[in-house]
Amino acid sequence: MDLPDPRRGPCRPLFLVVAASLLACGPRQASGPLFISPDSLTAVERHRNVLALENVPEGVQEYSWYRGAEDSAETMIISFRPPDSKVPGPLYSNLVTVTSKGYLSFRKCTLNDTGNYTVRVDTGNGTQRATGWLEVLELGPPPVISANASSTVENLDSVAAECHTNASHIEWYRNSVPISASQRIAISADGRTLVIRRVSRHDRTLQCVIQRYESFPDILQKSDTVSLTVAYGPEYVSLSTNLKGFDGALTAGIGSQVQLECSCDSDPSPKYHWLHNGSLLSSDANLNFFLDPASPTLACSSASSWLLHLGPLGGVPHLVTSLGCGHLCGILVYGLVKLYLHRRNRAT
Repeated sequence: MDLPDPRRGPCRPLFLVVAASLLACGPRQASGPLFISPDSLTAVERHRNVLALENVPEGVQEYSWYRGAEDSAETMIISFRPPDSKVPGPLYSNLVTVTSKGYLSFRKCTLNDTGNYTVRVDTGNGTQRATGWLEVLELGPPPVISANASSTVENLDSVAAECHTNASHIEWYRNSVPISASQRIAISADGRTLVIRRVSRHDRTLQCVIQRYESFPDILQKSDTVSLTVAYGPEYVSLSTNLKGFDGALTAGIGSQVQLECSCDSDPSPKYHWLHNGSLLSSDANLNFFLDPASPTLACSSASSWLLHLGPLGGVPHLVTSLGCGHLCGILVYGLVKLYLHRRNRAT
């Protein structure tokens, strides 16, 4: 007598296995009465919302939506016969539609949409109804931002901005990127005030963003953008020329042409001053001239437009730019042109 293989377990009739497979793979039946999903019964004005259905029976032939607690012909919004037949009712508007699942979709909710909504689902075997109360929350006005300054000087000034709103959840954006408190940035406990110390040229825009309802984290309201103008420089001052250098000096022969160009990085744009024996030669970035025996010294200076002071420093002209409050951001760059006179046929 053959014994069953213990590794295969006890023998089961084949028809039981097939029946169990059919039950597992068969259509999913509704486990209770039809109802409107509670999560979809709260909306925010001026935003989309969908009244979703739960426990929808199989074989639905028509979905009908009504405004109110009754499914009367006078209160019908729209009916839908799958796959694509839609019939508007007396209370239809172009702000609502029905999805392919029979859900009622609001393109943009208004406060007047608050109230009862009833759905009737017709199948070949009967009809089910469900009613739910839709609450549309007021969005309220967007926040308003203000700042104590819009034109500042880098590494010197600070900027304080305030977000005017009654919302409790406030975020700050700099250059369209969310920011938090840091060594240079301070945010008040209620989130309404932002202070940036020692502003940088990279602090270009400020904006505050609010979230009124925790249950709707994706619904945000943004203030207008405050643009900051941050003055900096002059820096990276340089002198270029067609002359050759020797022992820290630039040399040129009598009657030769001298080409000098002074450049630097600054905002606002710098002003250039070419000096000859302490007198202003030109305010252009480029200087071209011919040397004669009476030209001893030239000096190139650059400064932003707010303040310029020129004076002697060890016998050589120098430049100091002051950005206010006695703070000195001096940039000293000079090109000295030394004339070497070559006398020929000198009498002995």
